[in-house]
Amino acid sequence: MSYRQADVTSLRMLRKARDRIDRDYREGIGIAALAREAGYSREHFIRAFHAAYGETPGRYRTRRRVERARELLRSANLTVTEICYLVGFSSVGTFSTRFSELTGMPPTRYRAEAASRGGPAPIPGCFALMWETGLPAARGRQDSTSGEAAAATCRVASGT
Repeated sequence: MSYRQADVTSLRMLRKARDRIDRDYREGIGIAALAREAGYSREHFIRAFHAAYGETPGRYRTRRRVERARELLRSANLTVTEICYLVGFSSVGTFSTRFSELTGMPPTRYRAEAASRGGPAPIPGCFALMWETGLPAARGRQDSTSGEAAAATCRVASGT
């Protein structure tokens, strides 16, 4: 195998790891597990990922989580704590610190500034949570009506 073929294969494996981070950003995927899947040692994977994408895999995952949190803060009527856990952080303090590092302001101020700029009305939190977690699979008529009842309850709670 030539150097060029090895380089293309390496980039392909790194791209698969990056795609997995994009897809599973909420989950606590370990860097060691990503490295193993890509065929690298943990340390070599971090160096190769940084060389290819300009940031470490952990920093990339954090950035993706904050990007999703920014979207939810602008569009969903959820608390900062709910958003923190939805995007994969396990600590509100860590979430707020990382959010502030990447955006220059804490999540509550970001939401307030986004609201002052206008835009569509926030999505009721119960809908956003159903979108993220999904409804239980319908096993029959009774379950499907309970899903309809949950949606009706959400409509009442949101005033629509």
